[in-house]
Amino acid sequence: MARSPSDEAALSNDQAAQLQALYGEMEPEGLFPLWESLADLVLPQPRSPARPHKWDYADARAYLMRAGDLISAKQAERRVLILENPGLSGLSSITPSLYAGLQLILPGEIAPAHKHTQCALRFVMEGEGAFTAVDGEKAIMRPFDLVLTPGGQWHDHGNPTDTPMIWLDGLDIPTVRHFDASFAEHYEADQFPEQVPPGDSLNRYGRNMRPLKGATADRRPTHQPLFHYPYAEWRPALDALAASGDAPDPHMGHALEFLNPIDGGPIMATISAHVRLLPAGFETCARRSTDGTVFVVVEGEGMAWIDAQPMALKPRDIVVVPSWKALRLRADNQIVLFGYSDKACQEKLNLYKEDNL
Repeated sequence: MARSPSDEAALSNDQAAQLQALYGEMEPEGLFPLWESLADLVLPQPRSPARPHKWDYADARAYLMRAGDLISAKQAERRVLILENPGLSGLSSITPSLYAGLQLILPGEIAPAHKHTQCALRFVMEGEGAFTAVDGEKAIMRPFDLVLTPGGQWHDHGNPTDTPMIWLDGLDIPTVRHFDASFAEHYEADQFPEQVPPGDSLNRYGRNMRPLKGATADRRPTHQPLFHYPYAEWRPALDALAASGDAPDPHMGHALEFLNPIDGGPIMATISAHVRLLPAGFETCARRSTDGTVFVVVEGEGMAWIDAQPMALKPRDIVVVPSWKALRLRADNQIVLFGYSDKACQEKLNLYKEDNL
């Protein structure tokens, strides 16, 4: 005999009650039903908690300078304002896998030497003549230089000039936190002893060449020899690409990626970085990718639309595009952008995907 609708409802209610009782008994044992959460664990497409957001550089700079009046670089160890994504409250993250912050070194200050598991990049926002030293070699920093402090290498910062120095820090702190693999160590003195003249690694590895093995000793780690990518070199390369006669890519404009000269891969194991040039009047087609990306406007004005959310762009503004959010750009006058993301890590894990819309 067929069950009536009321019988079905009663059976369903009884099943639900029994399941809830079962869940209650299992929970203290650390056992949970996958069927109740599978749809939230295995998603049909990325659903990042991070939100599109823009930081106005002038506003952030004003707060940073006020902090400079109240705490020294040595007291703070690193005087940095974290750029925290509004969708990731309390996580000190700009995307689920990346960190960003603005660091200030005032005239005469030293940010003391330390090393840590996390990989870091520094993209210079303003000032000239301060340095980042990596394992005892100084990179003299100028606006829009890219400087790396790869994981596990001693590094300190100093500003012997008479003007403030500000740069954007980009690190893989959330990625290392995810793997619970963080180690850190402080050096016994404020500065690691100088080993070679400034620019030694750039001279050895920055000309698409490397020391011939057996003829010259490798002072730098063999997997990560280069840590300074000067604006004076990458900017003309971008101009040359734009002047080559090739039309800009409809989704990216003219774009170049920073590479590790040893293997032609990304600059660090977990972080990729690139630059783009969009000619005046150029508007890209929409594009999305799984790597959440942090952009700095190096020059020019225009607009960005992130999943149709409009953002006006001007020099030194910082914008985050979360994973799988469609990005469209328009250049009112020529725009140059610097960007970094976790693409390097995703490609190693066979996770990376992009979609030109």
